[in-house]
This record gives sequence, structure tokens and C-alpha cells, in this order.
Amino acid sequence: MKITDAAGVKGILLTTIGSDVLIFRVYKKDYSFTDYDLRHCDLEVTISSDYEAAFYDEEDGSTPILDHAPLTLGIKGQFDDHPDLLEDSFDEDIF
Repeated sequence: MKITDAAGVKGILLTTIGSDVLIFRVYKKDYSFTDYDLRHCDLEVTISSDYEAAFYDEEDGSTPILDHAPLTLGIKGQFDDHPDLLEDSFDEDIF
């Protein structure tokens, strides 16, 4: 077994099709990738500023959600006090 330090590695969290299992996808410069099964139970995550994401907190007390930004989801008019969430800030060179 080859063991490599993962500190500072950039990747994407994905769910596998048809389940709630998380994987961590790491792209190489040639756009090939490796999918790692996520077994770490309390891994710290920082959401990159160039990745479209937003928190959605319902006033009815239901479970808060982390999802794509409103622009990606086609939601308009509800985020006038957060114009940064409506900007198309996706950076294609994220890998």
C-alpha cells in the first residue's frame, strides 16, 4: 500500500450515483482523476471562493442546506441583500 500525505490537496466532494456515499475526487493536470472513498469522520473543509455555493436556512426550522449558488439554480429576486451570491463567479481553471 502506498500512503501519500493529503494535506493541502484540492478536490471535490461528490455523492455516488444512487446513494449518499461521499467520495473525494482529485484531478490531475491532464484532467484524469482519482476518486477516493471518504472514510475520514471529521475532515475539515473550506469552500473555495471560486466555487458557487450558498447556505439555505429555512425559517420553519427545517434542516439547513448547503447547495449550489442561486444563480446556478436559477433562483432570482430573493437575494437582493447578497449580490455576491448572484454573480457568475465560477472560475473554469479550478483544477
